[in-house]
Amino acid sequence: MRATGSRLLPALGAALLALLLVGAASLGRPWHALEFKTFDLWTSLAATQRSDLPAVVLAIDEPTFQQVQQNWPFPRSLHARLLERLREDGAAAVGFDVVFADPSTPEQDGAFAEAIAAATAAGLPVVLASAREQVESASATLWTEVRPLAALRAAGARHGDAGVDPDDDFVVRRTPQDAGSFSAELAQALRPGAPATASADLVAYRGPRGTFDTRSYYQALEPGLLPPGFFRGKVVLIGRSARSASELQRHQADLFNSPFAALGGERLFPGVELQATLLDNRLSGDGLRLAPRAWAPSLVLLALALLLPAGLRWHPGAVAALAAGLVAGIALLSWLLFLKAGRWLPPLLPMAATAGMYGATALVGYAAARQRARATRAMFSRYVPAEVVARLIAEPGLMRLGGEAREVTLLFTDLAGFTTLSERLSAEQTVELLGLYFGAMAPIVHASGGTIDKYIGDALMAFWGAPLDDARHAEHAVRAAIAMQAAMDGLCEALERRGLPRIAMRIGLHTGRVVVGNVGSAERFSYTAIGDAVNLAARLEGANKAFGTGILLSDATAALLPAGIALRALDEVVVKGKSAPVRVYTPCADAALCRLSAEALDAFARRDWVAASAAFHALLEAAPGDPAALRLLGRLETARALPPGAPWSPAEALDKL
Repeated sequence: MRATGSRLLPALGAALLALLLVGAASLGRPWHALEFKTFDLWTSLAATQRSDLPAVVLAIDEPTFQQVQQNWPFPRSLHARLLERLREDGAAAVGFDVVFADPSTPEQDGAFAEAIAAATAAGLPVVLASAREQVESASATLWTEVRPLAALRAAGARHGDAGVDPDDDFVVRRTPQDAGSFSAELAQALRPGAPATASADLVAYRGPRGTFDTRSYYQALEPGLLPPGFFRGKVVLIGRSARSASELQRHQADLFNSPFAALGGERLFPGVELQATLLDNRLSGDGLRLAPRAWAPSLVLLALALLLPAGLRWHPGAVAALAAGLVAGIALLSWLLFLKAGRWLPPLLPMAATAGMYGATALVGYAAARQRARATRAMFSRYVPAEVVARLIAEPGLMRLGGEAREVTLLFTDLAGFTTLSERLSAEQTVELLGLYFGAMAPIVHASGGTIDKYIGDALMAFWGAPLDDARHAEHAVRAAIAMQAAMDGLCEALERRGLPRIAMRIGLHTGRVVVGNVGSAERFSYTAIGDAVNLAARLEGANKAFGTGILLSDATAALLPAGIALRALDEVVVKGKSAPVRVYTPCADAALCRLSAEALDAFARRDWVAASAAFHALLEAAPGDPAALRLLGRLETARALPPGAPWSPAEALDKL
């Protein structure tokens, strides 16, 4: 519970930071572009591909230009003929998505006005498009309304603003709210008393280009191309719908990018079909409304309320599944609201916020887990070698009883006279002294790649070559031993400052094959090395007393050392239970001393007493009182006194030292 509480504030802070970053990102244009794409995707998926509006779109398209053989703009007498045909056929209303603002010829304008007057008198409402033009002045940007000709208005034509507000990608998604819009005027003409303002915020597209019944403009002009009564009771919308006509290339094309391009549909959408869509939305009342502003923040808070406690208590995989479920649920909710309720809830913000909060809390959890792992590893490493801990983490399968055969170099240390020394010290002082001693030695072992096996009273056992491979384990072990002895001077000074006695350390080293692994019971085991090599290393540590040395190593270790480590041969010993002698060495920087020792031992082994005696005396001259030389000189005199043929060996049993 305490750990959970300690992570709550960091997790909450990280989640709030993620929310701030997502909120800042939501203000940029790329974000809005993504929201647009989501709207387009929903529109493409939800579109019914049909409309119940009794409407016909008369498209001024490429076939019309080919049949009419007229340049754009068409003569208004042509529109007059069309209007007469629609009146005769019983159309319910006619909307020209064309701005007739500029006069043509009096004859042409008069013909069109007469046709409008006749249609109006017959109860056929005619709605003409108006437009907005931007006027730049020195002080401000103004918008002015471009209306149809006064003569056309006087003839009875209604007019409405056909302008729309496309987004940056030229897709129209927002419904015009102006009471004087083109679609509003058409709706009023069809249903007097209908609401002047749109009941929707966004366009509910029925389908891609061609969803509404679309015919070519010329088909309504030529008798017999459409059956009699084809337009009866229908709303007829007339406007440009060309894709590539050369006539329209010289004029602004009345085209917009389609939402249906999101799924690979046709991108271009004619303005006249857009007006039909807007009219359909007004009359049916099922346009899209924006979801309340509070919904998105509520979803974010819900996600925070679920993710924050889950991130503190659940498994990371379960939290990830929860976050993925929330993101998918938000997307599904947005889709169902769009499809079933006609509500547009942009899912990007709550989805991104949820993902961001999950990522932030996951990072906090990961950091906390790493911290706990480091703390646990550090604590565990106080009991088990750090290298072993690392390998167990990497290979959990090693956490079982058993081991592997390896060649390693083993090191044993001991404090000279510690038993007597500890009798003079209190328990607290003994513990303090050992703490300082092991605290100085252990880092040297670890720094050289060694593994501390165990502490045994005042003794330390370590080895090189396991659990990590080390081709230079002998060299690293010997250099560590030299560094440990070098550190003793500083350690003794520190002990004296604390009122503790100086100490002396002995080190034994041997290289050999051992079994390294987990030894013990299934309930509790330790990582250790077992084998004859361990015993020899321990015995060599004790043999330092006979040679007056601080470091003693076997010939097996010496054989693996580089030339840069100078060694002095001291003697040959026989381990208990073995018959083969082992030559032992100690590090020595004096080349002359190393040479004399080797010569003396070789002469001694050959039973060349004269040469051996001379070499030993030369050793004593070079190193007066040298314990190793004195001991061997004594052994030489004993051997000389033996009767001829008496058994003799140049090696001495290790247990006698």
